Amino acid sequence: MQNDVMYGIVARQRLNSIIKEIFRKSIHICSSFVPLFLKFAYWPVIVLLVLALVFYSLSEILRMNNHPIPLISKITELAARKRDENRFVLGPVTLVIGILLAALLLPHECATIGIFALAFGDGTASLVGKLIGRVAIPGAHGKTVAGSLACFTAVYISSFCVCQNCLTALICAFCAMMIEVLPLADFDNVLIPISIGGIFSLL
Repeated sequence: MQNDVMYGIVARQRLNSIIKEIFRKSIHICSSFVPLFLKFAYWPVIVLLVLALVFYSLSEILRMNNHPIPLISKITELAARKRDENRFVLGPVTLVIGILLAALLLPHECATIGIFALAFGDGTASLVGKLIGRVAIPGAHGKTVAGSLACFTAVYISSFCVCQNCLTALICAFCAMMIEVLPLADFDNVLIPISIGGIFSLL
């Protein structure tokens, strides 16, 4: 009986973790629309991203001081990982910074490759790793072989759709996979779009 109760608790915790990961990474995947918006309204989108960054940061500061903004703070709590409990949730900040840096520093096609690598590669890596990942990568803080392969596949497909070059897409996918596996916490959100977009520009 006690074992059944413990199993039920563990199962619920795992389900909650998966739901949170799906919710969080759906935001990542939605960022794939940013290059399209940038193409048609570059500076308005940049301004909106900066405003979103400032607004979110202020809402997190208020939440940490027991003055939550109802909708925003609730969404943050729903998406927060266990490591983020009772802390400033940094993921959305690094996500927007990574997108902004790619958009501001790289040509549009390069920025698109980088943002897609972040949106699809990092997003699918976490989801697949949570859902079916069984073999952990040593020293990668819980990241899995399945997640890394999912990252490689997603970045290859998204890069090829942009550049139509198999070798270039393979190189971008391999580099994204190697960066994603590093134990960078939320800072891979900054490194992936800049690095992959920069590598693509060199190729």
